[in-house]
Amino acid sequence: MPLSENQTPAPNDIPQDVDGLLRLAAQSMFDVLARSTEGMMVIDRDHRVVWISDGYKRFLPALGFAGEHEFVGRPVEDVVPNTQMLQVLESGKPVLVDLLTNKAGTFLVSRLPLRNDAGEVIGALGLVLLDHPETTMQPLIQKFARLQQELEDTRRQLAAQRRPKYTIASFIGASPAALEVKRQARRVAQTDSTVLLLGETGTGKELLAHAIHSASRRAHRPLVSVNIAAVPETLLEAEFFGVSPGAYTGADRKGRDGKFKLADGGTLFLDEIGDMPLALQSKLLRVLQEQEVEPLGSNTVLRVDVRVIAATSRDLAAMVAAGSFRADLYYRLNVLPIRVPALRERLEDIEALAEALGEDIARRSGMPQKLLSPDAIEWLMRQPWPGNIRELRNTLEQVSLMSDDMQLTAQHFEGGAGLPTATTTAAPATPAPAAPAITPAQAVAPLPELIEALERDAIARALQATGGNRMAAARLLQISRASLYERLARWPELEAKVQVSGGA
Repeated sequence: MPLSENQTPAPNDIPQDVDGLLRLAAQSMFDVLARSTEGMMVIDRDHRVVWISDGYKRFLPALGFAGEHEFVGRPVEDVVPNTQMLQVLESGKPVLVDLLTNKAGTFLVSRLPLRNDAGEVIGALGLVLLDHPETTMQPLIQKFARLQQELEDTRRQLAAQRRPKYTIASFIGASPAALEVKRQARRVAQTDSTVLLLGETGTGKELLAHAIHSASRRAHRPLVSVNIAAVPETLLEAEFFGVSPGAYTGADRKGRDGKFKLADGGTLFLDEIGDMPLALQSKLLRVLQEQEVEPLGSNTVLRVDVRVIAATSRDLAAMVAAGSFRADLYYRLNVLPIRVPALRERLEDIEALAEALGEDIARRSGMPQKLLSPDAIEWLMRQPWPGNIRELRNTLEQVSLMSDDMQLTAQHFEGGAGLPTATTTAAPATPAPAAPAITPAQAVAPLPELIEALERDAIARALQATGGNRMAAARLLQISRASLYERLARWPELEAKVQVSGGA
């Protein structure tokens, strides 16, 4: 009954001490919440349900319980799917507004920690603020659902980007060399040890890295690739190890994860490892040994679980001898080496490779696939392919796109724009140098060494015959100018013998 203007509260109606006032306020608030909410529950510090309100009892059938006696006394995580009450117990922090969805429906809920006089968390109070908020809070629920869908879409896109593109079957070929590579790839995929892929440019080292990852137990985790030669030296450390917030002027305020962190649990592919600066090699060695990274500008060491696959077209052993590559890093990388053969070492695979590449070229260009005649296959098998499969694809793509014929013959390739031709001669006209004789001692040398010796001698003779003109020498050798430049970079002593002209 409300008080009249002339009445004053009785002295005993309102407690005069602070503790009494707080108890009264708490009791009043609890009664209000019990009446105004859809339901309430209390759990103790052992996360057992100790009490539920009359309003909460109507949810029990949907949760699978016949009555209060089956529900109260059991751990809350056993009786309420998707509950977050345990997090409130552990953190001591309230969750004022949240959405809870389980088999009983969708609810707008609030969770509060309960403390004793000493301030210790002894339990938690859960409140169901709204039952089926999708009807009373439709705009908020729709926004929440849209954000959830966008998050799932983003996760799927990231997963697709990190998924390996190739399997071991994608390494095309049935030659002994190709079969041996695939056998080794399957074997190393079963381990977590570091793999070093060795081979000339264009032989398929990146494809093989993807294939090893896809055959490993880490296949469901990210595959992160870094081409060391393509990243400026000043950015490599940040690219690998990440940057802490505000580490330097212009750094992202939120910081940035490095490739090792992004690859955590999965595989990191380091392409062109031979181009890594010496200063960074020691830091990479530490990560490989300790499985720990320290972001730039941070004093925090992060544990990572990363399997490393490295690849290079350079001779790392020679670089170690020359002092341009750390010996200890080389030994750490060279645990499971796989040499990827050059195309000229598995010429019997060219027909299968040309067919697969032709299908891909047709798919990407939207044009019908061109067929190859037997003499075209023979022509392809006679070429040295210094650029390996990448050069083979380039040749097939040029001829396919430049010809209207549905079948490509050797004549198409011999007359292809930008391709080596049998009739092209260098200027000034000079007869092609004869191949050097091979001595009996050379004849028993390994085939790669013999091929390298022939290439070096042929390039030296071509440069001498053309007065050092690179373009004319490339035409004389029937190789691309880029292939000649690549070999001159590998054997700089050849240029020292001749006054070389650019020729372009």
